[in-house]
Amino acid sequence: MSDYADIAAMSFEQALAELETIVRALESGQAPLEQSIEQYERGAALKAHCEAKLSAARLKVEKIVVGAGGEAAGVAPADFA
Repeated sequence: MSDYADIAAMSFEQALAELETIVRALESGQAPLEQSIEQYERGAALKAHCEAKLSAARLKVEKIVVGAGGEAAGVAPADFA
């Protein structure tokens, strides 16, 4: 994945836009096989990046709610006040 170092610097929106472009190109079936494989690999890297960004955002807005016995009882919105 070192060939995709530029992805790490992308915002969620930039990565998602490029991923959508790749999906449309792959769905069209017009690209040669080798190019399709390269696009698929980049798309997989973009998807992983988007998932990581979403996960990080979710952690920023949720907190773990701990039950009386010390077990995780779920999540609740974070209180930043």
